[in-house]
Amino acid sequence: MEYNTTRNHLIMKEYGRNIQKMIEYVLNIEDRDIRQGNAMSLIELMGTLNPHLRNVEDFRHKLWDHLFLISDFKLDVDSPYPIPTRETLRAKPDKLPYPKKYPRNRHFGKNLEMVIDKAISETNPEKKEGFTQCVGNYMKLAYSNWHKESVHDDAIKTELSTITNGQLEYHPGYSKPVVEVAGPNYNTNSEYQRLAGAAANASSPNKRKSFQQNKFKSNSGKSNSNKHSNNNNNKYNKNRNK
Repeated sequence: MEYNTTRNHLIMKEYGRNIQKMIEYVLNIEDRDIRQGNAMSLIELMGTLNPHLRNVEDFRHKLWDHLFLISDFKLDVDSPYPIPTRETLRAKPDKLPYPKKYPRNRHFGKNLEMVIDKAISETNPEKKEGFTQCVGNYMKLAYSNWHKESVHDDAIKTELSTITNGQLEYHPGYSKPVVEVAGPNYNTNSEYQRLAGAAANASSPNKRKSFQQNKFKSNSGKSNSNKHSNNNNNKYNKNRNK
């Protein structure tokens, strides 16, 4: 009985013990032509045992690399691809430099600092104002997430002015310029003013009172019509029973 403890180390478990034994047998073949033919047959068998490698780009190249790896780079056969060596296959990649960033304001992060620098260097006044408002809104959001409470706009304005040395000024309630949406005669500002005026009129006491009176009249008219229809139905049912 042969146990795994008495066998040599299994180099690649996905191919199994029998493939490794076949490779060891091919190593002992002295005739180069026979050794080359057996190596080609082993490549076909290894591809059959691992069909998932067929979906990998250059899967035959990978099979040849595995063949030399299992043979401990001792197999002397011709390969259609560059023959790997122990040094090239196990070479360590070059160490990547770790990006070191030291933000000036760590509680806001590095990304906000990049946006602030972009806003300061912006020459277009409208774009600069848009960057400033985005920075201020993000600062309000960060404050609310960490402190679980709202923050006043003046505090954000003072903080942003301090961070940027007065180069950016946050304006609460800033609205975007007029943008044509549905046509040349339609803009968001006029539509907003119309809706705001309607809301202000509806919220006034006189308008609210007239609205309630009209609503009461409409409801009373509906109730009278419902009563009239019910009386007609009752009369019809009595005549039908007679």
